[in-house]
Amino acid sequence: MTVASAHEKLLLCMKWGTRYGSDYVNRLHSMVARHIKPPFRLVCFTDDPAGVKPEVDCRPLPPLPGVPRWMAVLPWRKLSLWQASLGADLDGRDALVLDLDLVVTGPLDDFFTFAPGRYGVIENWTKLGRKIGNTSVFRLTIGCHPEIYDRFIRDPEGLYRREFRIEQEYISAVLEPLGEQVFWPREWVRSFKEELLPIWPLRLVKPAPLPPGARLVVFHGKPDPDEAMVGHWPAPIWKKVYKTLRPVPWIEAHWG
Repeated sequence: MTVASAHEKLLLCMKWGTRYGSDYVNRLHSMVARHIKPPFRLVCFTDDPAGVKPEVDCRPLPPLPGVPRWMAVLPWRKLSLWQASLGADLDGRDALVLDLDLVVTGPLDDFFTFAPGRYGVIENWTKLGRKIGNTSVFRLTIGCHPEIYDRFIRDPEGLYRREFRIEQEYISAVLEPLGEQVFWPREWVRSFKEELLPIWPLRLVKPAPLPPGARLVVFHGKPDPDEAMVGHWPAPIWKKVYKTLRPVPWIEAHWG
């Protein structure tokens, strides 16, 4: 690990467990490098840096003291990025946080200049108009709003049982009333399943298109990019009737 320079655009990702290997981190770095004006730094918070190329700044996962394991392996772990300090060289800086299961298809620089200093996030495709973000792609100021982390740490299971079933709804509930939440332009970040995949039965014969203006395509849930690229959608046999798709050629052109 080297000290991050304030002149670098800062991007963060997280890798824990075994679902995504080091190849996903390496591909993310390569995609970012093709679509951003340097200098930039990708910091990967991970429990296993093996196989990640040296250009990626790997650091240990931020602590989640007292959080039960069943929550710590879910997206709730992203709340660890909201603690008061992630490192002296990172604190106070705007950082773009990217999930590993996405494909970069266009320029990223505008994500740093769009409404700077505010919580930039996708408007959740399945909850439009309800002021709820989707944290597959978001920007935060590191160390800002540590109350999000602090409240979660005090009673993680209580927060889950009584108020929120997913971390992104919790973040939006805190920041939207403060006027701190702003949504990315709709065309910048697209959902593969919700927006690009043709409706059934057209998906049996027509591959998902890449819309003009798309800069990031998010593969939340299944299929992952490597699966959609070859036309494979892992699903139980009784769901195969509708969970099917044609191979998607543009993924191979952009992913990696």
